[in-house]
Amino acid sequence: QVQLVESGGGLVQAGGSLRLSCTASRSIFSINAMGWYRQAPGAQRELVAGFFSGDSTKYADSVKGRFTISRDNAKNTVYLQMNSLKPEDTAVYYCNAVVKSLYEYIYWGQGTQVTVSS
Repeated sequence: QVQLVESGGGLVQAGGSLRLSCTASRSIFSINAMGWYRQAPGAQRELVAGFFSGDSTKYADSVKGRFTISRDNAKNTVYLQMNSLKPEDTAVYYCNAVVKSLYEYIYWGQGTQVTVSS
């Protein structure tokens, strides 16, 4: 089991910045993949940024150059630094963790709202 606790969402003007945090209830060394997804009203949930096999990272094309994912292993925490925010970044952001053993287990945080005003 992995519990994920997110923080850092809020309301910001276009061009501003926010940093999201996601703290896991266990060592992130034991988690195979971890990252951030978002879901806007009426849209499907989509990958924003994540750590995958090894130390590889992946970003949605829409956030490349503006968002940066990082992690602090000692704190079991993954961060999403969001700069140059746009109104279209408005969504609920969810932390995601995948643990692979005999089966694949997928965990989600409760979500944090990010609203970017124009």
